[in-house]
Amino acid sequence: MGTTGPVTPVIALTRAALREPFRRRAHRELLFCLVGALVGVAVLAVIVALLVPGTARSVARAGAIVALLLPLALATGMARRLGAAHRRLAARLLGERVAPPPPARPARGMLGRLGAGLRDGPGWRALAYTLLKLPLAAAGFYAVFLWVAGLANLTYPFWWGLFRNHPPGVRLSPALAATPFPGRVLQVATYPGTFLVFAVGAAMVLAAPWVTRAVVAADRWAMRGLLGPGRLAERVRDLEQTRAVAVDDAAALLRQVERDLHDGAQIRLATLAMHLGLAKEKLGDDGDPLDVEGARELVDAAHRGAKDALAELRDLARGIHPPVLDNGLADALATLAAGSAIPVELTTDIPARPTPAIETIAYFCAAELLANAAKHSLATRIGLSATGRDGMLLLSVTDDGAGGADPGGSGLSGLAQRVSTVDGRLEIASPPGGPTRVTVELPLRA
Repeated sequence: MGTTGPVTPVIALTRAALREPFRRRAHRELLFCLVGALVGVAVLAVIVALLVPGTARSVARAGAIVALLLPLALATGMARRLGAAHRRLAARLLGERVAPPPPARPARGMLGRLGAGLRDGPGWRALAYTLLKLPLAAAGFYAVFLWVAGLANLTYPFWWGLFRNHPPGVRLSPALAATPFPGRVLQVATYPGTFLVFAVGAAMVLAAPWVTRAVVAADRWAMRGLLGPGRLAERVRDLEQTRAVAVDDAAALLRQVERDLHDGAQIRLATLAMHLGLAKEKLGDDGDPLDVEGARELVDAAHRGAKDALAELRDLARGIHPPVLDNGLADALATLAAGSAIPVELTTDIPARPTPAIETIAYFCAAELLANAAKHSLATRIGLSATGRDGMLLLSVTDDGAGGADPGGSGLSGLAQRVSTVDGRLEIASPPGGPTRVTVELPLRA
């Protein structure tokens, strides 16, 4: 029993390492590295062709050529087009969708385009990415080398007997096999030596996906920083989207309040007024007979309608701002946990009280997530926690249900939009079979 704990992670890690070379993601990343290596070779070939001694016979001439090429690449939009091609490639192979930068300002004439190009920040960043692609291409070429050379090494034990079946007494030169270290090779002279080559090849193939992933991760980072809209433009775009979501959410809330008032409380109050009017008629005017029993029934109906209208107005007000939040988010979450159809284990640690807007968003997120778990998860227990640290409020809801929650569903996507209006974030982990964990991260001040 004492060895069960340490062995399980090792077995899981070993299985993951053995499966990785066969995953579709690894193959897509390999193709991305291969294309990147070819692009890097092409860029290097252009640079070398322009700067070889036959073309640039002095350092001054080489510098002049580069000084002319860079503005030309900017003025013609070549750098932007190369950046757009890389973004499309990353979106197709990696699923990495980098938002395009703002379009270049139109200009007339060659001098106008040249001046606009020199002032084009996104163009300069795209050009920097193209130059940065040279070392990235070298790293990608090494990743491709590990794949190809590793697979080639795996074949040595199988073809050795077909091509090294020389007569006794004949000495052949050793066969060469690649190693993970460029420039160093293995010399194989006997059949048992092919098993060493096989082992080296297996190690190279197992390591290749992780090297490829590291290269791709560096390329992703460079792409986000150099081919995107830039931090300021991206922030402005996010704020515009957030503002649009907030406006739509407010308009939808007002429409919902109007419908609730019209279809609920307004109708009940109109019925109440009608019943009171009829009761007044039953009581009669001067000289008319009294219908006390009928008046009593109408007053009873009006009384019931008044209570129902008050209840609906109370629910409507609670939907806008729950009164339980007046005592703080911890008490409000305790009320939600107590009313849940599934047992809820609540943990709260909020040293600093959030602003009312944040408390309201956190409360409605918790209510929606608990309701979703009760309806769809088939869970037997739910964990609800709210902690505050480093200026952030972390709300987490976990359940032991069947999993498979759809982030694109109307409920969860609506929560994500509501959270985004205050620069918050919603993360969902719900593999098939469970468990499900939804984490909402909100600023304490908004």
